[in-house]
Amino acid sequence: MIERVTEQDGVSSWAYYSPCERYRYGLRRVWGAAPEVLYVMLNPSTATELANDPTIERCQRRAVGLGFGGMRIANLFAWRATRPEDLRRAEDPEGPENAALLARWCGEAEVVLAAWGVHGALNGQGARVARGMRGDVRHLGLTKAGHPRHPLYVSYAVQPEPWPVAARYPG
Repeated sequence: MIERVTEQDGVSSWAYYSPCERYRYGLRRVWGAAPEVLYVMLNPSTATELANDPTIERCQRRAVGLGFGGMRIANLFAWRATRPEDLRRAEDPEGPENAALLARWCGEAEVVLAAWGVHGALNGQGARVARGMRGDVRHLGLTKAGHPRHPLYVSYAVQPEPWPVAARYPG
């Protein structure tokens, strides 16, 4: 795994890539001393250690507003794609090192914010990951099918709600 680190405007940033760079396993931003929140979303798009994309910008703004000193971004799938169709066409959308990073970061997080949206149904990955998460797991609302809403489409006024294991993908 390739780790790239930078500091810009008082924010330290890390990104973790596969050697081919088609997978981004994790992204981390730290701006203060308070605990970090872990967002678990669908898959990485264009954000890097140097720049946010719209989703990461919104996640960071929400994390600051909630009083966190940093955030980590992990995903159900590590394949870098801007459209869900591209993710579905990938031979291995999860990536060889994604499960290990996701498990490690979930185990280390004070708060996990599940936020992958409806496309988490791909390969049953959302349900599988959700049932395995432990600790303080939250969401920003659930879709009709029970998937945790993606933060790009949720108002900042919405507060994270607890997501107990028993309520995750029942049935």
